[in-house]
Amino acid sequence: MLFFVQLVMAQKAESDSIFRKKINALRISTPPKIDGILDDAAWKNAPIATNFVERMPNNGKPIPDSLKTEVKVLYDDLGIYFGAVMHDPSPDKIAKELTERDQIGNDDFFFILLNGYNDHQQSLEFAVTAAGVQWDSKLTNDGEDDSWNAVWYSAAQINNDNWVVEVFIPYSQLRFPQKNVQLWGLNMERDFRRERKRFSWNHVDNTKGSYTLYDGEIHGIKNVDTPTRLSFQPYLSTYVTNYDGKSDVNVNGGMDLKYGINDAFTLDMILIPDFGQAKFDETVLNLSAFEVQYDEQRPFFTEGTELFNKGGLFYSRRVGNAPTGKITLKENEEVVNSPAKVDLINAVKVSGRTDKGLGIGVFNAVTERTYATVQNTITGKKRDELVEPLANYNVMVFDQRFHENSSVSIVNTNVTREGDFRDANATGVYMNLTNKKNSFNYYASAEGSWVMDHGTDFGMEASASVAKISGKHRVTGEVTLRTKDYNINDLGYSSTTNFINYYGYYGYRILQPKGNFNQLYLNFNLNYSRRFEPDLYNEFEFNFNSNFTTKNFFVFGGGFETTPFGKNDIYEPRVENRYVKTPAYYESWFWISTDYRKKFAVDATLDGHLFDEPGRNKVYVNFSPRYRFSDQWKIFLSTEVTLEHNDRGFVNLDEAAIIFGQRDRNTVINAIESQYIFNNKAALNLSFRHYYSEVSYDRFFSLQSNGDLNQTNSYANNNNTTYNSWNIDLRFSWWFAPGSQLTVLYRNAMESYQDLAVKNFRNNFKYLFDQPQINSLSVRVSYFLDYNRMKNWFGGNKQQNQNFNSIYHRDSKTGKKLTAI
Repeated sequence: MLFFVQLVMAQKAESDSIFRKKINALRISTPPKIDGILDDAAWKNAPIATNFVERMPNNGKPIPDSLKTEVKVLYDDLGIYFGAVMHDPSPDKIAKELTERDQIGNDDFFFILLNGYNDHQQSLEFAVTAAGVQWDSKLTNDGEDDSWNAVWYSAAQINNDNWVVEVFIPYSQLRFPQKNVQLWGLNMERDFRRERKRFSWNHVDNTKGSYTLYDGEIHGIKNVDTPTRLSFQPYLSTYVTNYDGKSDVNVNGGMDLKYGINDAFTLDMILIPDFGQAKFDETVLNLSAFEVQYDEQRPFFTEGTELFNKGGLFYSRRVGNAPTGKITLKENEEVVNSPAKVDLINAVKVSGRTDKGLGIGVFNAVTERTYATVQNTITGKKRDELVEPLANYNVMVFDQRFHENSSVSIVNTNVTREGDFRDANATGVYMNLTNKKNSFNYYASAEGSWVMDHGTDFGMEASASVAKISGKHRVTGEVTLRTKDYNINDLGYSSTTNFINYYGYYGYRILQPKGNFNQLYLNFNLNYSRRFEPDLYNEFEFNFNSNFTTKNFFVFGGGFETTPFGKNDIYEPRVENRYVKTPAYYESWFWISTDYRKKFAVDATLDGHLFDEPGRNKVYVNFSPRYRFSDQWKIFLSTEVTLEHNDRGFVNLDEAAIIFGQRDRNTVINAIESQYIFNNKAALNLSFRHYYSEVSYDRFFSLQSNGDLNQTNSYANNNNTTYNSWNIDLRFSWWFAPGSQLTVLYRNAMESYQDLAVKNFRNNFKYLFDQPQINSLSVRVSYFLDYNRMKNWFGGNKQQNQNFNSIYHRDSKTGKKLTAI
């Protein structure tokens, strides 16, 4: 601990040499119309932010006069306004591909990064493309969360010698301290797509530090009378579903609520949730020792969760996941209905950050009691058996930021289940320190897990690392220890346990274009791992990666990986303190990605494993072409093929023996996505995925105590398998008002298991299409209601209502009302 205290004190003594530009925001009484035309009187006397600087590829080079970019900033009691003029000598060549909201394709775009706390560790990002499409996100030192959606207003206009973006962001969508005089961090960027250049207002030094360190500043915002931050989003949905010839109709209604407790903290609540239109999971045939960690698709659990993701203790798919209880069958009983998931009653998030840099987050969710149905095969009598009780899921986070680039965090997760079902608790402490010169980073963490299930199991994890994070040459050293009883899986995700791992990294990069390359990255990685108790060698792995971008923006790379001494796999046997010897392997790969500015582009990968065992190998091929028919219509295709020959893996526990099998496995994944974008508020999207994997065994082995595999003829079970998963989603989305959406979804899904290896695709599809299918048509409408506008409807602040109404306007050519999304 003394070591870290000394580091913190040393940071205070170092000087911060980052230059920060400043812009004064002008207070206005009459807001401009958000129409992409900066002819309102409000813009005339506003100060101008200019002199943008190239960020990539030529970091630090001044923007050419032909691309001169000027931005003005205004504010009032409702929010903040930006007006950007971006000159272009060839406006007919401005890239303006239409996409769905929160997607950027082949587009020029203007980008705003706002940090209400001016702490250089978090920003809200708002981008508008030349086609008028909005994109928004939260950016922290831990990464970018583009699932976050705000309600704001924008318009874009292409003119004879420039293009213009006009933006209004209500204070209700921002976070800032409660002070009379505000000082916010600000950076702005312009992407010049046809030359793939990015220009920023405040220079971002790519030799060191994180992107968020290089904010400029907004001055002049003072005495803001911010409106109440309260909004409602009621929804109504209906589903018509047909499965195996049986039809069902459901109608649902509910609401999301968002309330600003103060200027810094926000409460999000979901009442009577409905996630029926969430994207389908990309299911796989899993033969590994660990469960598959699927991505979260439910909007409430993906939006604004960056604080809860600290430390990696929270895996939101646990909430409403499969029941944890086991079904106990009596004589002559069978299960006739076993629920695959648990229904969610409600969920609440409270999160924010004080002006002293303390972030606080509280998440809570409650799930329903869930029952399986059991039937007596003789009498026909049915009974319900509880497989998941009433359960409460809770996450608490405290994250203190300091010195613009460092933080200390405490995270706790807790699951409490009714009755004698298992409970669980996990706590983590994390320290992330970067010196003021942004050249070195020091990290340490400690986690503990407690699982209470007729007794208490305690496990822990600890890690520490030191990294040089500046310049062309970068180095990291890290050690991680995890005990065998470490288990965060009631509300988190963990796989490997009982190890100590030593990791080393060396990376090289060019900081400016050089020779034929705009970018070049090389890195070398070493991993040395041992079983923690009892001690046993696990693995020594060497890895090399490369990534090159040419002056023509052809991107390619490759790498090599090996475990030269083989591996003692302590997880594949599925039995504690057992291991299986795995031979050394040598893997190499090569990949390409062509220029996305062109109508036709391709991503492709070739990867091969060769094992130090006769006949054992693995080949992976991916080919993903894309074609843009127009700025409105595009298609993406993808084919992945994995061929494994003479692989060896766990099969079964046969009495006292651990049975392994030698197998061939072939997997093919085909996917199609096509989008037709009507305008910047309406789109039609087709997603298709077919997954096929077949496994055939030709020999079986008994695992010995020394890790060897001895062939056995006593095991005669059939473990051959073919699995198919088929999904089609056809979705129409229309953002018909600010924050309001109509979605119509047609879904077709089916899957099949066979206990044989079907290598004939024709026969495979015949069997698949004979299986029961889900055909579903659903319509969901959600409407965003802002409390302040609702209040003004009923005789509130007339001036504010007029100002709000001025955000809405009619296009001078079409007469159509233009709104934000």
